[in-house]
Amino acid sequence: MILVTGGAGFIGANFVLDWIAETGEPVLNLDALTYAGNLESLKSLQGDARHVFVKGDICDRGLLDRLFAEHRPRAVVHFAAESHVDRSIHGPGAFVKTNIEGTYTLLEAVRAHWSALPAGEKEVFRFHHVSTDEVYGSLKPNDPAFTEKNTYEPNSPYSASKAASDHLVRAWHHTYGLPVLTTNCSNNYGPYHFPEKLIPLMIVNALAGKPLPVYGDGMQVRDWLYVKDHASAIRAVLAKGRVGETYNVGGWNERPNIEIVRSVCALLDEMRPDPAGSYSRLITHVTDRPGHDRRYAIDARKIERELGWRPAETFETGIRKTVRWYLDNADWVAHVQSGSYRDWVATNYAAR
Repeated sequence: MILVTGGAGFIGANFVLDWIAETGEPVLNLDALTYAGNLESLKSLQGDARHVFVKGDICDRGLLDRLFAEHRPRAVVHFAAESHVDRSIHGPGAFVKTNIEGTYTLLEAVRAHWSALPAGEKEVFRFHHVSTDEVYGSLKPNDPAFTEKNTYEPNSPYSASKAASDHLVRAWHHTYGLPVLTTNCSNNYGPYHFPEKLIPLMIVNALAGKPLPVYGDGMQVRDWLYVKDHASAIRAVLAKGRVGETYNVGGWNERPNIEIVRSVCALLDEMRPDPAGSYSRLITHVTDRPGHDRRYAIDARKIERELGWRPAETFETGIRKTVRWYLDNADWVAHVQSGSYRDWVATNYAAR
């Protein structure tokens, strides 16, 4: 069995579904079920003995100790994090609490568990920390893509808190010998994505006939990674990655935000045309976010060279699958759009 933290969130849920489908190995899934955690994303595993869900917080050391004692996982995959930049600007405290204090508490519980394992189990145990390319800061248009050797230059409360968690993981390896692996990924997209992030927000707003808010000139560049490719990369790193190493995971798909929005509009025009005209008519440029990083790009050659991993999806195939999924799963979308989500959208966009 492996322990997955944050396994009801967007990337975590996709990983859990992929892991059980591809390996059959049971998952102990720990998630606090905050606004972005949604058990409906794991509905297909209902009644499946290979999926054990526990509602709980990674800051709860007593709970962590009990789970390790009872289930004795052979590995931990740590997704649990606050992850939205705009939310971190409006309320950074939650990011410090979960991403820094939570990771520290988890590392200490893992260290206690690992230290007490018999030699054979101790040798194969792994702690896999899932992080972001945003810890590296912002690139200029002609700068080379981020490699694992880039210095950390986080620019938002979110990326600063993730950078801190990366440093804690590194320190626990070098100080205590904890067998860790770290991956820093680019922007994920795909099924079960909470509709506050760019792509699902554009889909949901377009279908509702609402404005499609694009920050500033929309020329902020990101590398886009289909979430199921991310799941396969984590499986590869967990199976074959070198202890103590970091692997950048990217989709080889650098595109400006405005191009992403136009691609979504074009696919919706094709799959569910609006009699009122192209969805692109709804694109609305709004005031940019404070300190908005201009460009991220991932150099994913290390993971390909060492572990043989490359993304299976191009952006064209991945975005088509994503738009189709949202059209086919309107009930899921409706259920996650709670009152708290609507309040958040009003808070973030009303003044823009």
